[in-house]
Amino acid sequence: MKKWLLGALALLVILVGLLLWRPVQALLIGWYLPKFPDHVAVSALAAEARGPIYFPSATVFDFDVILNGMHGAQPTTGLGYLSVPAGASAAQPVPAMVILPGSGGISPGREEEYAKLLNRHGIAAFIVEYYEPRGMTSDFSYMLRSGSVTEFDIVTDAYSALKLLSTSPAIDPKRIGVMGFSYGAMATRIAMDDRIRAVLAPQSPGFALHADFYGPCFQKLGTTRTNGAPLLTLRGTADNSNDLAACAQREKEFEALGVTVERHTFEGAGHAWENTTPQQMNDKPYIVGCELDYDAQGFAWLNGRRVSDVDADTSRLERIAARYFGNSALMDCAKYGYLVGKNEAATQGGYDALLGFLEKWFALTPAQAARPQ
Repeated sequence: MKKWLLGALALLVILVGLLLWRPVQALLIGWYLPKFPDHVAVSALAAEARGPIYFPSATVFDFDVILNGMHGAQPTTGLGYLSVPAGASAAQPVPAMVILPGSGGISPGREEEYAKLLNRHGIAAFIVEYYEPRGMTSDFSYMLRSGSVTEFDIVTDAYSALKLLSTSPAIDPKRIGVMGFSYGAMATRIAMDDRIRAVLAPQSPGFALHADFYGPCFQKLGTTRTNGAPLLTLRGTADNSNDLAACAQREKEFEALGVTVERHTFEGAGHAWENTTPQQMNDKPYIVGCELDYDAQGFAWLNGRRVSDVDADTSRLERIAARYFGNSALMDCAKYGYLVGKNEAATQGGYDALLGFLEKWFALTPAQAARPQ
């Protein structure tokens, strides 16, 4: 009996040890996660192109993969929904905005409503769906979806979308901007780093402008150069997921690099104020009181320690395992629950702020810039 117990304990120790071993964790994650769907992608657009469009992109997961020249990146088919205003043609090309949803994906009352608003003002819209092309349907939990598709994957899709839209005769390649909500807004700011543009779209001058709708601000990329495009930021005073002091610091860092920053803050607004649901507290995690510093290789540090032990040869599945099982230091910074939901004043304020920003930097005609009465 004693020998049996000792043998069982030894087996238990071995099993626990295996589960703590990163390759085994990655194997289990790979068994559960879906494979990337196989879609036919297009690399160039006709002037008449509309609707859902698959395009070539890549899955990088972490910043260091981009800075390392895409070593280890996994080829991916991106997906976007293109809507173009009436009258757009090769003879009359229009500006365009790439729209990056938040971590919950495309939400009722938000991305599609902004696309309609843009179209009414003579601007094309391309809503990027970054979950479905990576197999992450709504059948998977929020935590698994947002934990396996990162802000660096989103920024990769954004630059892939920029290259695609630039091929359309109906779109002015010099007037393509990017806007994002929450998770997508983090990617919108990340896209300002010119090191990223130089890898993901080396033949392009980059986005003409950036609009950040309530993107959390705990990441400090160490950006030393942008392409000079302006930045619009919009936040709510009641949104705990946006540390307003940290966001102000990020904006000052961009201004120090010569970026024009236009700020709007809406009193009493929480997160995702365009949502159709009433304002209420959710139970989702957010990071506050901590700052991730990225070194020159693109690895994240927190309080003088590397957040993860990944290196250039670490696979995507191992990186996911590191994020889920090895980020105890970052989770010490996590809090839960923030105000989210409909705020009419902030929604209208966001519409007006964006249109004013686009009117200025896209040099819209008076007819395009006219506000509906």
